Amino acid sequence: MKDNSYQAVMSRRNEIMKKAIGIDYATFESDGIGFDYEKMMHETGYTLEEMQSIQGETGVGNTPIFELKNLTALARKCSEKGKGARIFIKDEGGNPSGSFKARRAANAVHHAKKLGYKGVIAATSGNYGAAVASQAAMQGLKCIIVQETFDSKGLGQPEIVEKARKCEAYGAEVVQLTVGPELFYQFLLLLEETGYFNASLYTPFGIAGVETLGYELSMQMRERVGKDPDVVVCTNAGGGNLTGTARGLIKAGATDTVVVGASVDLSGLHMASDSQFNKKSFTTGHTGFGLPFATYPDRSDVPRSAARPMRYMDRYVTVTQGEVFYMTEALAQIEGLERGPAGNTSLAAAFSIARELDEDQIIIVQETEYTGAGKHIQPQLSFARDNGIEIKFGNPKDQIPGVNIILPEHPSLIQAIDLDMEKIRKSVVKNAVQNNNVKSVSKEDIQFLMDETGMDEAFVLSVLRELEVKF
Repeated sequence: MKDNSYQAVMSRRNEIMKKAIGIDYATFESDGIGFDYEKMMHETGYTLEEMQSIQGETGVGNTPIFELKNLTALARKCSEKGKGARIFIKDEGGNPSGSFKARRAANAVHHAKKLGYKGVIAATSGNYGAAVASQAAMQGLKCIIVQETFDSKGLGQPEIVEKARKCEAYGAEVVQLTVGPELFYQFLLLLEETGYFNASLYTPFGIAGVETLGYELSMQMRERVGKDPDVVVCTNAGGGNLTGTARGLIKAGATDTVVVGASVDLSGLHMASDSQFNKKSFTTGHTGFGLPFATYPDRSDVPRSAARPMRYMDRYVTVTQGEVFYMTEALAQIEGLERGPAGNTSLAAAFSIARELDEDQIIIVQETEYTGAGKHIQPQLSFARDNGIEIKFGNPKDQIPGVNIILPEHPSLIQAIDLDMEKIRKSVVKNAVQNNNVKSVSKEDIQFLMDETGMDEAFVLSVLRELEVKF
């Protein structure tokens, strides 16, 4: 009998992954720390036009753009004279499963069917599970979603439970686990036992699927206002959202658009901690995912992640839980659009950044998501209270994640906080060196690190000197 102990399964991970994805990642590896990222992306085998066609077959894409005139007016009331950019949103809630992740899932599930897999598996507690389940139902494939749902007391967050119901509604089997290392173990075990396709968030298929969003966004804004947006704000967690959107913007020729990543500040909370698992109100789009994945993308469930946000991110900001809840309510009550918290993370950031920009400039929130019983503000805040979190009005910057949630007393208090991009880029280089255990690097490695950080050779060499790495 096959040894299915934790150590044995983890030792077979590369073999399992290769069979479950249909990609031999070794073909893209170099001798050093780098790999050929663009070759890997090209190996998806689909052009932008083909991806648009694949998504169109299942009703994905061509989502509308709305101008938020009332929120823009509110931002201008809180700004200096002449400031307050026009705020738009790309309403990805109109996709079949209710989020932009339908774009990732459409490509992945299509590819699985093309290769002859009988089913697909995804490990996710978020909207991607619903997207994969929806697309699998359309394509006639089996679907298993593995969720990290509960703490050791059996308590699950309302939003995660909500998403499990949505996956089950599409006919998927949902495997719910407690927080901890068992998630990846069970995921690998299921892939091996079923022979299903790994519909990972981080494959080239999934990331390329989001390129249609960035491209579409640019084309729609040109048609509507005659130019590309000045700023696009993307909620950032694992990095695929920003990576795919930025690549799509580049393919549209929108190279002057500033790409901003936005995450909810959950600093001080450990995502794998049982005691802290339910101390947060956001299951995605927060710093617990955003920063680790930005500085070391290959911590994902594939050998090489196609989500590499620091190649494309111009600016990275954080907002607080209270600010996002406030903007969720504002969007519903003064714009008549009720949407979930993930996209509203970007909206909170965009509201702040709009106040820095001139009135004739344009900022667009790159995605919205569906809302449902577990995503609403009241169940989230009630759950927080039940877990000992203080809820009050005041200045959001006084928040302490895991201790309180502070709703802003006035919209002028909504203020996105810039993260230190140089520090993050240095961490990218440091992690690449340390995780590959190298003492010297080649010219190819240096070029790879330049691409990974979006910086010049002088920057990379200066960091390597600090690390005492030979070149």
